[in-house]
Amino acid sequence: MEFQPDYRHFADVMLNKRPARLPLYEHIVNAASMEKILGLRFAELEGGNAKDRAEYFRHHGRFFREMTYDTVSYEVCIGGALPGHTAICGGQGPIQSRADFESYPWSELPQLYWRQARPRLDALVAALPPGMKAVGGVGNGVFELAESLVGLEYLPFMEADDPELYDDLFRAIGNLMCAIWEDFMSRYGGHFVACRFGDDLGFKSSLLTNPATVRKQIITQYRRVIDIVHAGGGLFLWHSCGCIFEIMDDVIALGIDAKHSNEDSIAPFDRWIEDYGDRIGLLGGFDMDFLCVNSAEVIYERVFELGGRFRKAARGYALGSGNSIPEYVPTENYLAMIQAAQRLRQEEAT
Repeated sequence: MEFQPDYRHFADVMLNKRPARLPLYEHIVNAASMEKILGLRFAELEGGNAKDRAEYFRHHGRFFREMTYDTVSYEVCIGGALPGHTAICGGQGPIQSRADFESYPWSELPQLYWRQARPRLDALVAALPPGMKAVGGVGNGVFELAESLVGLEYLPFMEADDPELYDDLFRAIGNLMCAIWEDFMSRYGGHFVACRFGDDLGFKSSLLTNPATVRKQIITQYRRVIDIVHAGGGLFLWHSCGCIFEIMDDVIALGIDAKHSNEDSIAPFDRWIEDYGDRIGLLGGFDMDFLCVNSAEVIYERVFELGGRFRKAARGYALGSGNSIPEYVPTENYLAMIQAAQRLRQEEAT
């Protein structure tokens, strides 16, 4: 039978219920891999006129449907609307002093964001295939925006040298995010089965900043956004890479509904299920390194084996990579993961 998507399976994962059918999830699938699998070029249409955007999102949604997802992943990042140079990839950002902070065009940022986001989100929701809703929304989290505006290596200096400015920076970031998320929920909330942002707080061995800073500055602003999502009837998915176990209980206490991102070098996915599977939905399970270095045959068998185990052990579980599918993940390996998940579904149905 032809696959019939049903976003309610993914909604069950977000509610930490066992869905009747195993859902798939990817945070991002790169456009080049989509084009290769679909056998056509369409990525450049995303930035075109209204007709181009409609065509882009028709193929974008068709990709997720043909790969047998129940949802379509898409977000527009706040960082893309920040004017001038930003430091998300390193270096010094535009805010280094009180004068920089005061002269930064904070009041203009929501308008700059919606100028680029609204045409794309309108086209996305218009093109959602029957039975599907979107996952995503307003990309970038609190810490990522602080990195963009100041620079990762410069944030500790600001915290030590001017703690009042440091407080004001995170409060302003929270104000910006809340303004955008409130508008998002009123316009698009009903089309998204889960709202999310990604905010990578860690690397392989620890957090990128001290736990006290996370609790005082970052989580405080998370709560404001999560409350807006929940008040609008939405469910919240948190994506964060790295070794973040020391603040996981704090984040769960905020009311996140599900968590995504895992690396085998930090902990096997079984630990996420054992420690948190009774409280939140869990997504992913298959490390990007595993998807890159093994053959398609090995990936297929291993995903079938472990995916079945994760499905039984966790209440709310959606299968996918531990992070995303960039262009350097071999297409045949990505497809092997998808095909193994489809086999799991078939065996459950018989």
